[in-house]
Amino acid sequence: METQNITLSLPKDLVRKAKLMAVERQTSISGLLKELLANEVARDDRYGKARGRHVEALRRGADLGTRGTIDWTREEIHER
Repeated sequence: METQNITLSLPKDLVRKAKLMAVERQTSISGLLKELLANEVARDDRYGKARGRHVEALRRGADLGTRGTIDWTREEIHER
């Protein structure tokens, strides 16, 4: 996989805590960020796919047993 360097500006206390976290996890800040971003991108992809499935289901509509034919009137439904 080809990589690309980027520059980030982060608060010093955040960098210090991230370094400690990276040491505890036996990785680097770069490794932590790569994992975090990969998880977020995968989550966003899953959301997009799920949303697409739901939109398609809404377009298809649900089978309510009427076969698309309404054989009653509004008055009949609201009879008292």
